Amino acid sequence: MAMAELSTPKTTSPFLQSSSRLRLSSKLHLSNHFRHLLLPPLPTTPNSKISCSVSQNSQAPVAAQENGLVKTKKECYGVFCLTYDLKAEEETKSWKKLINIAVSGAAGMISNHLLFKLASGEVFGPDQPIALKLLGSERSIQALEGVAMELEDSLFPLLREVDIGTDPYEVFQEVEWALLIGAKPRGPGMERAALLDINGQIFADQGKALNAVASPNVKVLVVGNPCNTNALICLKNAPNIPAKNFHALTRLDENRAKCQLALKAGVFYDKVSNMTIWGNHSTTQVPDFLNARINGVPVKEVITDHKWLEEGFTESVQKRGGLLIQKWGRSSAASTAVSIVDAIKSLVTPTPEGDWFSTGVYTNGNPYGIAEDLVFSMPCRSKGDGDYELVKDVEIDDYLRKRIAKSEAELLAEKKCVAHLTGEGIAFCDLGPVDTMLPGEV
Repeated sequence: MAMAELSTPKTTSPFLQSSSRLRLSSKLHLSNHFRHLLLPPLPTTPNSKISCSVSQNSQAPVAAQENGLVKTKKECYGVFCLTYDLKAEEETKSWKKLINIAVSGAAGMISNHLLFKLASGEVFGPDQPIALKLLGSERSIQALEGVAMELEDSLFPLLREVDIGTDPYEVFQEVEWALLIGAKPRGPGMERAALLDINGQIFADQGKALNAVASPNVKVLVVGNPCNTNALICLKNAPNIPAKNFHALTRLDENRAKCQLALKAGVFYDKVSNMTIWGNHSTTQVPDFLNARINGVPVKEVITDHKWLEEGFTESVQKRGGLLIQKWGRSSAASTAVSIVDAIKSLVTPTPEGDWFSTGVYTNGNPYGIAEDLVFSMPCRSKGDGDYELVKDVEIDDYLRKRIAKSEAELLAEKKCVAHLTGEGIAFCDLGPVDTMLPGEV
């Protein structure tokens, strides 16, 4: 679903040389290449240089002057050292404290849909200002500049800052949310073991960077595939961050499952609730019709074609991405972006009474008997504080348990493949002859 560009030698863009914008944050973290922000250039006298003292409480800018000119501190870059006080304006003083959101793979198609949803307030609410920290590669840096320009031109009031860079140790500084989308796609002829190793290196490095510079309670959502094992690698390389804070995206699978049940039952999809995706984001995933409900009634009582539920339903969910490519000629970037929004909103909005949602989370302490030390999609509830709890009142029959065990075995095998990236010794990879990558992700 997502791509990480390969690095090429750094070039200097004319856009980087000429662009100046006012800094809107109270803390300064420059990327290797560019700090792109969202107010018009500040007028200056000829030969003037701009500096400031950066305060912790977002006070108005304080510039040091000498002979009518503004002196520059060595850590500043033009007007990007200036600060902006949100509390000084009547319109913004009732807003919440600004939050920092990092997005990797920020020049890709998924991000192209996602960033504008984040900036609009659709995700975190109409009174939540945000700063976007966009991580790309040397190869994609000019595309990131274009993304920043489009965000600027969209005039989102809640978007107070946009930073772009290629070094996760700079981009991830003090972030409260990290949406890790960038990953190498699996090309023709590439073995799953090779993909696990290549992408595992990416997520090991990003885990280390988050561990070093992100907020101690950062929430991490891994989208780049294979997302379950990538999330495990990431959390293993970030020991200072609670393991519970790491998620693998299985919300698109949940949304697709709800759609298929709604189509079969002849109802609108908002009538489907309690939908769980168990296990890995692969063809071993288990869409759970046993506990799902339609209009509050168990699915098996509404859809009496149980053969379809046990065979056709799961297959329709798994093959949805491949079918979309056949129809449209492109992958499901837009619906993936929507599912990322849904996944975040499920954590920052209280779960409706009696319902739950699916997300891939750390299995330690789970009540289902699933092996520990994996990232496994399970049913969760949230109070809307960014945290979650596993749902205990679910039924697991023999059919469901057998399917869950198959996905569990696959994740245990993947874990052995990346032991060298999780600090667990020498990797041994035996994934078997069956290709379990979801159609549309190869």
